[in-house]
Amino acid sequence: MYIKAKEISLKNGQHLILRSPDMFDAEQLLEHMRITSTETDFMSRYPEEILVPVENQARFLQMVETDPDNFMLAAFIDGRLVGNAGVTRVRDNIKYRHRANFGISLQKEVCGLGLGTLLLREVMEAVRCTSFEQMELTVFADNMRAIHLYEKAGFEKVGVMPRAYRLKDGSYHDEVQMVYRIKEGGL
Repeated sequence: MYIKAKEISLKNGQHLILRSPDMFDAEQLLEHMRITSTETDFMSRYPEEILVPVENQARFLQMVETDPDNFMLAAFIDGRLVGNAGVTRVRDNIKYRHRANFGISLQKEVCGLGLGTLLLREVMEAVRCTSFEQMELTVFADNMRAIHLYEKAGFEKVGVMPRAYRLKDGSYHDEVQMVYRIKEGGL
């Protein structure tokens, strides 16, 4: 699903464009993934694990654009991608088609400006146009800022996976599993 461009102002007065990334944004999206994976341990990957060739990322973005349910929404400031959120089907099997995974990432420079809430609000509006009935996410249990954002939006904690993440330093972190029931509303 493609989401058309929308101009929005942040708390600090900066203007940004929210829109679906297209195939021409593939390189920027991969760089965004590397940047955010460098800035925090709360991402599910390390920067050196982002090995997708630009051409494959471009094809993926084209596929998402034409899918009636899956979508991505990126935030651009002065043409530079600084935030991204996505909703993708958990699995294509009939028993799973009502479920979607949700993910979001923001570069450190835009944290605290309301962009996370803004992206989440726009995603929750767009997901109502899909066939999905619930969105699911996982988050580091010690990422209290993100958990608060998700709870404020209507996500509910449904479980904890102990020691789900093992960092390079050998430390373990629990994972909180959360669900948002789309038809019941939130935010």
